[in-house]
Amino acid sequence: MAVTMSEAAIKRITSVKKRRQSDSAVLRVGVRGGGCSGLEYYLDLVPEPQPKDKLFEFDTEDGKIILAVDRKSYLFINGSELDYKKGMMHSGFEFKNPLASRSCSCGDSFTL
Repeated sequence: MAVTMSEAAIKRITSVKKRRQSDSAVLRVGVRGGGCSGLEYYLDLVPEPQPKDKLFEFDTEDGKIILAVDRKSYLFINGSELDYKKGMMHSGFEFKNPLASRSCSCGDSFTL
């Protein structure tokens, strides 16, 4: 399996990279303890992946997006899709994680 990204997420990441003038940045995605459900997702643009990261590439009109996931986090988000939703009340990235048994109402944390 893999970690995937929706078209909306790809467009948003491309936009953020352009705005920050960091075309070569890598999207680092992971999981850490915290949040109201016990585990929370995090996203960060970093200059380069760590040596043991799992890497996923997504082709765009403007080049490639490289998504890096550390091995421990991969155990929790394998099979997930990163999506981006834009609405009047809430806009942001969200994970569609088939391994999560429960998540909080804001969608930022989850339980296995």
